Amino acid sequence: MPRSRYKSLVDALAADIRSGRLLPGTRLPTHRQLATTEGLALVTASRVYAELEAMGLVSGETGRGTFVREILLSPGQGIDQKVVATGMTDLNFNYPSLPGQAELLRTALRQLALAGDLESLLRYQPHAGRPHERASVAGHLRARGLTVDAGQVLMVSGAQHGLAVTLMALLQPGDVIAADALTYSGFKVLAEALHLEIVPIPVAAHGSDLEALDSLCRSRRVRAVYTMPTLHNPLGWVMSAEQREHLVTIARRHGLLIIEDAAYAFLVENPPPPLAQLAPERTVYVSGLSKSVSTGLRVGFVAAPAEKVPALERIIRSTTWNTPGVMTAIACAWLDDGTVMQLEGEKRRDAQARQVVAAEVLAGLECVSHPSSYFLWLPLFEDARADQIAKALLHEKVAVSTAEPFAISVHVPHAIRLALGSAQIGPLREALEKVKWVIGAYS
Repeated sequence: MPRSRYKSLVDALAADIRSGRLLPGTRLPTHRQLATTEGLALVTASRVYAELEAMGLVSGETGRGTFVREILLSPGQGIDQKVVATGMTDLNFNYPSLPGQAELLRTALRQLALAGDLESLLRYQPHAGRPHERASVAGHLRARGLTVDAGQVLMVSGAQHGLAVTLMALLQPGDVIAADALTYSGFKVLAEALHLEIVPIPVAAHGSDLEALDSLCRSRRVRAVYTMPTLHNPLGWVMSAEQREHLVTIARRHGLLIIEDAAYAFLVENPPPPLAQLAPERTVYVSGLSKSVSTGLRVGFVAAPAEKVPALERIIRSTTWNTPGVMTAIACAWLDDGTVMQLEGEKRRDAQARQVVAAEVLAGLECVSHPSSYFLWLPLFEDARADQIAKALLHEKVAVSTAEPFAISVHVPHAIRLALGSAQIGPLREALEKVKWVIGAYS
């Protein structure tokens, strides 16, 4: 088929989709039907659909066919951060805040202004943080069940920066890293930007399919595994002690680096020991204070095996040089005086209250969540389409995310992820009622 004709067909279908002549959710002819109708080779028909999918206009679903996508949603199906429109209830992002937190900051700034070493905070800091700050974090981690020396702790500008530092320091472009088929969207974007190949681990009912991971490592040269054993985002499960031991066994058998993301671990009371405690020689533990304290407090931390610290420190130096002195000083003061622990307890209770509201409002729908988490996962009925539901909810002034930003497998499930931590309880209940109504209307 001449390229001009091939391109003309792509352009014609794209124009029909963009103009609305082909409505969102329309099932397109099969590859074979398109080939027969247009007089194409089957491989060329497949190329037409592949190009439309690359343009974000259609989605191919295994066993179901090729469908026109809802193209009026914002890029990333709502997960890309943007200013929320006036009157919109944001169920995309979690930025949980408690009454009185602004006053805490006001008091902390006053105390900092009276400190004797204020001028030192205006200068460059050691790349991995000042020794007493690293010691403060090490003490905090002991309360989480992780025993590390202060010298194994590195201060970073939030957990996302900690993930970036870890990947840049310890992996190379082209390396293969395993992660759950549904995983944290920020990690997915970061790994793609660093040209790492992410391979999916199938998700079982209560955690990763570790036998599948073991099999994968036997067939591919996997360098690392990224995991959220304590409060998985977006599925909300907590890996059992037995599963953690199994994962460590697999990692040691195949020489895997373990990257443990503990951003939401503070919400779970008495979880099993962190992977970094079980396999300290191969685990990098990444967390921060964005969720437990405030998203504006861009202070995070990485705990790593001692021999990996120099490589991590070099990347901190090359990306941010050091964490902001003022913010780090406030954060570590709150770690030392118990403010962080107090806020974590209050936010656990706040998340539990929100889950109770969600369970009441969404009764009758399948909800995948943890009773202390700030998010939940809603698998949709077989014929429901997530992009259409997300668009309909936008019209109802409710912003949600589809499964697409979280999926690293070829098959993207039709589901939506709801962040419960940003809206006040009253507006949250109203937004969840709209979610249930819209899902019912499209089922």
